[in-house]
Amino acid sequence: MAGSSTRIRRLLADELDNCCEEDVEQRLDELRTLAETAFNDDSTRPVFAVLGNETRYRLARVLAVTDEELCVCELEPLVDVSESAVSHALSDLVDAGLVARRKDGNWRYYEATALAETLFETVDQREPTDE
Repeated sequence: MAGSSTRIRRLLADELDNCCEEDVEQRLDELRTLAETAFNDDSTRPVFAVLGNETRYRLARVLAVTDEELCVCELEPLVDVSESAVSHALSDLVDAGLVARRKDGNWRYYEATALAETLFETVDQREPTDE
């Protein structure tokens, strides 16, 4: 924390032209409150964590752009992993709320949830950045 408060002190000194220990403590308290607010109900974390894997991302993306349910056997060729790996990835996506599953006899069908569709639509609409 000492390194952080030193850098914050320098930042505040630049911004305020004058900085005292009370200013640093006040800012640190504000940042702690911000962190508590941001991470208090972190229900979105599983959504982003599950998309960090290439197979799960590709499956979610395919399901979000199709207008139909797809079976595991239809998804397997799209991600070049075993059927059991596809099933496991789909299970993770179901747990994260990005994919819905329906069983029909021996077959399991999957489709994107509204959350997944909205997430991908939102990202697709963003402006490209010049970096």
